[in-house]
This record gives sequence, C-alpha cells and structure tokens, in this order.
Amino acid sequence: MILPFDAPFLFLRHGETAANAADLIAGAMDLPLTPTGRAQARAAAQTLAALPAAERPATIWCSPLARARETAAPVAARLGLPVRLHAGLSERNWGIWEGAPRATLRRDETPAGGEGPLDFRARIRAALVGLDGRTPVLIVAHSGVARELHALIGAGAFRRPLNGEVSRWSPAPDGRWHERPLADTEL
Repeated sequence: MILPFDAPFLFLRHGETAANAADLIAGAMDLPLTPTGRAQARAAAQTLAALPAAERPATIWCSPLARARETAAPVAARLGLPVRLHAGLSERNWGIWEGAPRATLRRDETPAGGEGPLDFRARIRAALVGLDGRTPVLIVAHSGVARELHALIGAGAFRRPLNGEVSRWSPAPDGRWHERPLADTEL
C-alpha cells in the first residue's frame, strides 16, 4: 500500500487549457484554464458538493501548476476547504517536447531537459505516500499523474480522464484500487 489512507478517494483532472484544446503536450508549462476549463472547474465543484456528506472531500491536495490550482479553487470555495499544494503532484516535465503534438509523445523515453519515466513514477509514489488529512481526500492534478496513480495501485486498463472529470477510487479485496468516473446521474 502506497497511500496513507485506505478509504475511497477522489481524483479531479484539471480543466481545459489551450494546449489541451490544441492536443499539444503541456507538461510542466504553467498554463491557465480556458473559459471552457473554468466552466469545467465550476461543474466539478457542483458535482462534488452534491455528493452525500460522508463522500464529499474533507481534504484537497493539488498540483501547484496554475491549471490545477484554478480547477481546485471553485471546489475549495464551494466546500469551504483549504487547498494543500504538493509539488510532487505536478505533471511530468517533457522538456523539449512541450508544445509538440501529443501524437509525438513517447512515454518510455526521456526528452532533453525533461523528466525520465522512472523518475516521474518515483516522484508520484513519494507524493502519494506524503498525502495525509481527513478522508475522503481529493487529488486535483493531471492526466500523467492519473496514469501513474493507475500504474501504481489501479486495476484494469487505464482510461485517460477527461478535462474536469471527477473519479472515485475505491479499494478492492484484491488490494488493487478501482477507478470510476462520477456521472451526474449517480449523485
């Protein structure tokens, strides 16, 4: 177990940025949300606030990149919670590949000036171990963080979360965790 808690937790991928809209690699670039991204953040806040009280986030952990902070802000305001920033939850630094089309991404390689896959996985693992606070925990981060989270604890095939999508992660008897997106009809 690499998580400091064994209760279900929530994951929110940041809202849309211009790089997302253009299908470009953003990585460590500190990009703001687009108007669509801000609307996605507000919708995520509404979704989370509509959960039963026992399932709502009690602690918010967030990547320090602007797109994640801007996504967490309406959630924090709606729930009356502080946002705890954790540098370990930042997206992978893709070095010279940042700004290139996502189709050129090669996850198993280390681009010049970038972060290698093993270093990124180690950083995410260390970040997850360092999360504490009352549960349920909400992690606001990036698709790369979601991918590594899935590789470390998840079961089944990885599905890249949509911008602004909220997912619930729950432990299973086999020790793996299962991720399920929250849909408005489930609230």
